[in-house]
Amino acid sequence: MSAIINKGAVGTEPIWQDRARLTFFALPWTFTKYTLLEDKLKIDSGLLTRKHDDVRLYRVLDVSVEETLIQRIFGLGNLHIKSSDKSLGDFTMKNIKGATDVSDAISEAAEAARKSNKVSTREFIGNDSTDDDIDE
Repeated sequence: MSAIINKGAVGTEPIWQDRARLTFFALPWTFTKYTLLEDKLKIDSGLLTRKHDDVRLYRVLDVSVEETLIQRIFGLGNLHIKSSDKSLGDFTMKNIKGATDVSDAISEAAEAARKSNKVSTREFIGNDSTDDDIDE
């Protein structure tokens, strides 16, 4: 099952929009809504108390997909997003229909946002050695 992704979206028109789903039968009976726009990912959640979060796409550093057996049966997956956003940081979008397609769409939109904002990301390769490894 693939997600419906509008690759020709411009401006405020959503590239992708969906609700988080329950693992059981993949029904969208939750109160979390995700909207991918050209420049940001919007997360709206809650029933009585609403919470709105925006992540500028140029701040998205990495997107990974995790699918359990049950999620694969229903065409769902979890998206783990690493971002440099100060308020949200790293977060997980749970039970997303067509998670691999959505992951690709977020990655492509993030790269386009970095180019349009002239933002470059620098990856630092961690050094796993310790001071004990140094020969004297």
